[in-house]
Amino acid sequence: MSLTPVLSKAIAPPSGPYSHAIVTPTAVYCSGQIPSLKDGSLVTGTIQEKTQQCIKNLKAVLEEAGTGIEKVVKVNVFITDMANFATMNEEYSKWFTHKPARSCVAVKQLPKNVDVEIECIALP
Repeated sequence: MSLTPVLSKAIAPPSGPYSHAIVTPTAVYCSGQIPSLKDGSLVTGTIQEKTQQCIKNLKAVLEEAGTGIEKVVKVNVFITDMANFATMNEEYSKWFTHKPARSCVAVKQLPKNVDVEIECIALP
């Protein structure tokens, strides 16, 4: 089986020993994206602005992998406070209009103390 790592130059490099995504013959598995800019600085502001940046980062990774956001079949959202669920959904729904399967869980803490992290699986 072919496994091709993806590293996008359009976003910050991974903060650990992993790739932005792995492309297989049947799926593209994207690592979680936090609300960071290309230079690694973190987006400050509302949960909507942070969610938007996570999704922009995922979009860049998907494009580098030869696919697109419209081919996402599964999304996992991690947030540190369920009080942000509704406002996160407001931004999320602008990007994932085809309504892929999704899980959203509250976690105690995320890397770099961000409020939201999003990962996905897409068709190649």
